[in-house]
Amino acid sequence: QVQLVESGGGLVQPGGSLNLSCVVSGRTLDYYAVGWFRQAAGKEREGVSCISSGDPYYLDSVKGRFTVSRDNDKNTVFLQMTNLKPEDTAVYYCAIGHWGVTCPTNNYWGQGTQVTVSS
Repeated sequence: QVQLVESGGGLVQPGGSLNLSCVVSGRTLDYYAVGWFRQAAGKEREGVSCISSGDPYYLDSVKGRFTVSRDNDKNTVFLQMTNLKPEDTAVYYCAIGHWGVTCPTNNYWGQGTQVTVSS
């Protein structure tokens, strides 16, 4: 009954931009912390950017390049990504959950969207 559907991934050249969206259904978004996570091939999943209990969280490597936002009226979470680098290549997942210190916990997860940065 709870569904998160990411969209906006794809292939982009280094230095390019992508905007990811996550539409949440089955729950009212304003009750939840939100965030974006990613998992590159052979690596652990990591938090990229979240809106939870404090100021928005950004992974150090994406600070100044990525912007997280939410539109509760549309039940949608966004991730604007600019100046993309090959090391940003990963499957990106959105999540909603409890209000953790930096990112949501006890999460519902989307299915993921592939972001590939390559020339």
